[in-house]
Amino acid sequence: MRPAFHAQHHRTTPSRFRRRNGTSASSASPPSFVPPARHRARRGLRSLARLLAVGITAPLAFVALPGGVANAATPEATFAKASDWGSGFTGQYTIRNQGSTTLTTWRVEFDLPAGTTVGSYWDALQTGSTGGHYVFTNREYNGTLAPGAAASFGFLGAGSAAPTNCKLNGNPCTGPAQPDTTAPTVPSNLRLSGASSSSLTLAWNASTDNDRVSGYDVFVDGAAATTVTGTNATVSGLAAARSYTVKVRAKDPTGNLSAFTADLAASTTPGGPDNPPPGSVRSVPYIDITRESPTLTEVAAATGHKVFTLAFVLGSNSGCDPQWGGTIPLAEPRIVNQINALRAQGGDVVVATGGAAGPYLEASCGSVDALAGAYLKIIDTLGVKHLDIDIEASIPVDTMNKALARVQRDRPGTTVSFTLMIQGDDYGLTPILGVDLLKNARDNGVSVDIVNAMTMEFGTSRPVWGDAVIAASEATLRQMKEIWPAKSDAELKRMLAVTPMIGRNFNGKIFTQSDAGKLVTWANTNHIGRLGFWSVGRDNGSCPGGGVSPSCSSIAQSPYEFTTLFKNFTG
Repeated sequence: MRPAFHAQHHRTTPSRFRRRNGTSASSASPPSFVPPARHRARRGLRSLARLLAVGITAPLAFVALPGGVANAATPEATFAKASDWGSGFTGQYTIRNQGSTTLTTWRVEFDLPAGTTVGSYWDALQTGSTGGHYVFTNREYNGTLAPGAAASFGFLGAGSAAPTNCKLNGNPCTGPAQPDTTAPTVPSNLRLSGASSSSLTLAWNASTDNDRVSGYDVFVDGAAATTVTGTNATVSGLAAARSYTVKVRAKDPTGNLSAFTADLAASTTPGGPDNPPPGSVRSVPYIDITRESPTLTEVAAATGHKVFTLAFVLGSNSGCDPQWGGTIPLAEPRIVNQINALRAQGGDVVVATGGAAGPYLEASCGSVDALAGAYLKIIDTLGVKHLDIDIEASIPVDTMNKALARVQRDRPGTTVSFTLMIQGDDYGLTPILGVDLLKNARDNGVSVDIVNAMTMEFGTSRPVWGDAVIAASEATLRQMKEIWPAKSDAELKRMLAVTPMIGRNFNGKIFTQSDAGKLVTWANTNHIGRLGFWSVGRDNGSCPGGGVSPSCSSIAQSPYEFTTLFKNFTG
C-alpha cells in the first residue's frame, strides 16, 4: 500500500516512483521477484535454448541408480543436471515407481548448501523452503504412478552445488524403505482463539514426528469435524450459545496417529449467524493516519463508515521502536483520541505495518523476541485486535512469522492479515514476497486470517482495469488453494481480501466507480473476507485529470464516493 507523499514522515521516495518490475532503489538488498510474464517467457526460451545446446544425453547424476533387486522394490528419486553453465544449472528429479503397488502421491525434499538456491520450477509444487532445505510435492496431474511408471520435475538452480540428503516420501531417495511405525507427539496447548454464534476457531502448538506431521484431525463432541494441515482450524455450522467439547490429534503420511489432546470446553456466542458483531472487519479502506486530515471521525460523520486500516507503523531512528511513519510516537494524542472517538461510535481499526517506504519495523527489529515485543507494544498501546502486515520489500520473513505466531499465542484473538503485491492478473501474488511468505507463515504456525491482494501496479492485457483486478483476485485464490489444500473453497474465499488503488494508478490504469461497483458485486457473490482501497485521503474529486496525488483520486467524483460504494460490501 502507499503512504502519503509528504517527505517529513518518510526518508525514502515512495515506491510507486521507485519500483520497476519488482525492484526498489532504496532497499539495501532488493526483493528477488520473478519478472513479469513477458520477461519470464523470454527467460524460459533462453533456458530451453541453453538446455538444447548442452544436451540431455549425458546428465550429471547426483544419486546413483540402485544396483540390486532389493532396491528395485521401492520407489526412488534420482537427480541430474540437465544443463550447467557454471553459475547455475537446470536440475531435474525423476521419480520412478519400482514397487508393485500404485504410488498415489510423492514428496521430494533435499538440501542445498549456502550459495546455491532454487529459482523457477515446474511440474511440482514447492511446499517448503527453509535454511537451504527444499520440499516439492506432485502436481494434480503427475502424482499417481503405476508400477514401473515415472514422473519428473525440474528447476533452475543459482550456484554450482548439487542437492544432498534427498528423501522421497520420508525415505532415502534410493534404497529400500523402512516401515514407519512412530506416531507423532500429541498437540499441546489446545485453546479457543475465537468464537461466533455459529463457529469456533481453535489453535494449538505443533506436534513433532520422525518423518513429518501431515495433518491434524479436529473432533467436536466426539465426531470428526475437519482435518487441517496447520495449527489452527475453524469449525462452522454450530448452534448459537452452546457449549461444545473439542479435541485434536496429529497424523503422519504413513497414517500413524497421536493420542488426542485433553478435551477443551468451548462455547459459541449468542445471536444469529447472519448478524456479525459490531466492529466486524469487512470493508476496511486505508487511511494515512500520519496526515492531519481527514480524521477518522470526519469520515465517519460524512459517510457512516466506521472501520478503517491505519497506515503505517514503521521502525524509528532508534531502531526497533514502533512509530507512526517512523517519526510520530505510537501514543500520539491526536491519533489515539481519534481511535477512541471512533470506537465510542461503534467503530474499530486495523493497524498496518510496512508499506512502500521504510524503515520497516520487521527489518529494524533484529530478533524474534524484539519484533514480537514491538507488535505487542502496538496491540497494548492502541488496544487493537487486528494487525495488517504490508510487505513490499525484502525483510527477514522467518523472523517476522515466528514473532507473529508468538504474538497470537500471547494475545489470543489477534488476527493477522498479509497485504501482498500482485505480479500479474494471470499469475496472482509475487512468488517470494507472496506465496513463499505465506508458506513460511503456515509452517511457523501463524493463523493467517486474511490474504490481502494489493491489486495495483501489475501487468495485464485486459482493457478494463476492474476486470484485471478481479482476475488477479481469482488467481490469488488459486495460489491459496495450493498453500492450504485442506481448506474448502468457501474457507479460502473467506480468507481473501482485495485492495485496489482508487482513481489513477501509477501504471496509468484508472480504477473507476464502475470498477468499484463490479468488484463489490463480485466480492458479495463470492463471500470473500474483506475489501479495502488506497486511500480515504484520495477519495475526492478535487483534481480531476491530474497526475497521481496523495490527496485526491485524479478523476471526477463526489467526496467519499468510493467509501460509500465499498460500504455495499457485506461479505
